[in-house]
Order: sequence, then structure tokens, then C-alpha cells
Amino acid sequence: MQPLAERMRPRTLEDYIGQQHLVGPNGVLRRMITSGRVSSFILWGPPGVGKTTLATIIAGTLDVPFFTLSAVTSGVKDVREVIDKARGSNFFNTSRPILFIDEIHRFSKSQQDSLLGAVEQGVFTLIGATTENPSFEVIRPLLSRCQVYTLNSLTKDDLLTLCHRVIEKDTVLKKQNIVLKETDALLRYSGGDARKLLNILELLSESVQEDETLEITDTLVAERLQQNPLAYDKDGEMHYDIISAFIKSIRGSDPDAAIYWLARMIEGGEDPAFIARRLVISASEDVGLANPNALLLANAAFDAVQKIGWPEGRIPLAEATVYLATSPKSNSAYNAINTALQNVRQTGNLPVPLHLRNAPTQLMAELGYSDGYKYPHDYPGHYISQQYMPDALKDVIFFTPADTDKVQKRR
Repeated sequence: MQPLAERMRPRTLEDYIGQQHLVGPNGVLRRMITSGRVSSFILWGPPGVGKTTLATIIAGTLDVPFFTLSAVTSGVKDVREVIDKARGSNFFNTSRPILFIDEIHRFSKSQQDSLLGAVEQGVFTLIGATTENPSFEVIRPLLSRCQVYTLNSLTKDDLLTLCHRVIEKDTVLKKQNIVLKETDALLRYSGGDARKLLNILELLSESVQEDETLEITDTLVAERLQQNPLAYDKDGEMHYDIISAFIKSIRGSDPDAAIYWLARMIEGGEDPAFIARRLVISASEDVGLANPNALLLANAAFDAVQKIGWPEGRIPLAEATVYLATSPKSNSAYNAINTALQNVRQTGNLPVPLHLRNAPTQLMAELGYSDGYKYPHDYPGHYISQQYMPDALKDVIFFTPADTDKVQKRR
């Protein structure tokens, strides 16, 4: 008999639980499916939130050939074989087949490179699934050809809905007399992961005789699983809550709280590289120009952790954490780039002023390129006021220094 998680795998969007921002009435994926035109994308989210299920539902709804690869067991040869099969099934006036790659972040650079040509040529629609940040794990050329959609851990309401559905509809569990008396431990153990929830329910179901009443309580769940339901789950909702508390403690200049949350992550088995990456981000976003050395130290800590490993890696992480928490703070650079990006998206490709353009040819010089440019080093203090912005933005201000910034702004 199939495991409970497979028996209860949704087959349609109507049965799919969670991720309403993607599959709800106005969700982008629902609109794609309704239109029948699905472009390549990557689903990023923790385990057990429906990435594989969603890809399967999309392929089934569109009624197109569906190929799957696991990055854990597949090599470049397997990728090429699947591409050939997809080409063979891609006939004129038919919808493109879908290639689903689970754990795409585990593909090597050469494996990811082997997908590029087929994606560009429209041989198949690529759907990737990953638990890791695609910005770090997927090569830029492939990432630029795919949209990234974030899936969230299932909420308690989502998990309770799934609980009741399974108890009422599963061919095995509905024959048993199951009473949900308490659900706190059940939900905590699940950590926002539907697969974990179903595995726990299946374990509890198999622990009693068919004619016995199964009364689910927090005590029963703890006894059967022999774990602490309050334990840190690095793949569940608590993972995101604790890293959020960690970063906010650093931002709030509380080294004691920051070290406490760091210890929670270390003791819970969090990936050291994940912690180190967040320290680098915090050094840039929250400390910023108030102490530019923070970014250097955070990068050094990241490098040290990769070189020396665990458990000694906890020491440079602690050093960086305390240093960032006790540093002066400024988000002026963070605000400046966000404001500038918003402006660029609104104004588009404004022309570069002629005096800022290079004039490597005679024709360009005759057209006025570089004419009127003032070389700052020729002036006192190596500075001369002149316009560097496009004409349409010549009076716009993006960067406003904070009181704590160690920079000089001249304009």
C-alpha cells in the first residue's frame, strides 16, 4: 500500500492546500494555468509545502508530457536523455512538455549549463524546486530565464485543514475512530511541513488496533515520536522565526539577544553557511556606512567558517555577531539603492549626458561626446561640481547620509 502522503497527494488546485498567493483566485500560477501558457519558473520554499505536487498538478491540468529529474541521482547524461525525449514529444501545435527538476540547487554548474539551450529553444518548460536561495545556488544565465516563486511554510490553519481532510477521506484512516483532542504538539512537530504531518498521523494510526479509538493528544504524540515538540526545526516555520529574531536583535544593537538566537540556531543544527550569509547581509543592510569594516569582518567570518568547519566555526560567527550588534547602524546605502532601483523602473533608459560619454572616435568627438567634462583631479581638493545625472534627474537625491555614516557627500 502507498504511504499516506502519496495516497493524499492532491491532484487538482481545488484540493491543494496553502500558497494562496500563487494558486488563489488571483494567484499568478493559477492565471498561468487558466491561460494554458506556462513559462519556466523555480519554486523556492521549505520541504513539504507542495512544490512537487504543484508541478504535477500543472502538468496534469495542461495535459502535457511530464518529465522529472532528481538532482541527487541525475547527471549530465540523464539531462541530455530527457531533453531528447522532450524534443521527440514536442510536436507542431502542441503544448510544450514540462521538465520538473527536484532539488535543482544540487545540480552542478555543468548540469545547469546543459539545460540552457533547451530552455531558450522552448524544448520544454522548466519547473525547478529548491529549498535553498536560488540566487546562491542557480547559475545566473538559467536564473534569468526563470521566474522565482516563493512558497511558504503551511500555516496552522492549513495543517488543521489537512488533518481533518485526511481523517475523513483517506481510505485507511477514515475506517478508524480518530479523535483530535489536542493538536499543539502535532503541529509543532510538523513545522509547517505537510509531509511530516502526514507521516506522524500515519505513525499514530499504525500504533493502535483497527477497533481501537485513537485519541490524539500532545502527550501521545511526544511519547510516540520520542522528541521534544518545542525543538528547533531548521526546515520548518521556526527556522524563519529564529533567523528573523537573530537579525532584528543585531539591528537593535542587543548583543545578548543576538548571541542567544545564534546559540539556538547552532544547537538546532542550522547550516553554518546560512548563518554566515545572513551576517554578511546584515553588515551591509543594517550597519552599512556607519562602520564599513563590518562587511569585511562578516566576510572574513564566512570564509573562516568554510575553512575550519564545525564546531570551531561557532567562534568566528559569535565574533561577527557581537561586532555587528555593537556597531553603529546606518541603512543609508540600502535605502539609496532601493530608491534608485524604483526610479530606474519608472523612468527607464534615460540617455547619458554627452559630457559624460567617452569619445574614442573622431565622429563621436564631433557629435559632442565628452565635450565639457571636467576632470576632478585638475581642481583643488580633487573635486569640481558638475552634472553626473541624466538631464531628467539632475536634481534628484537618492543618497542621504545618516548621522553615523563614515562618508563624505559633495553635491
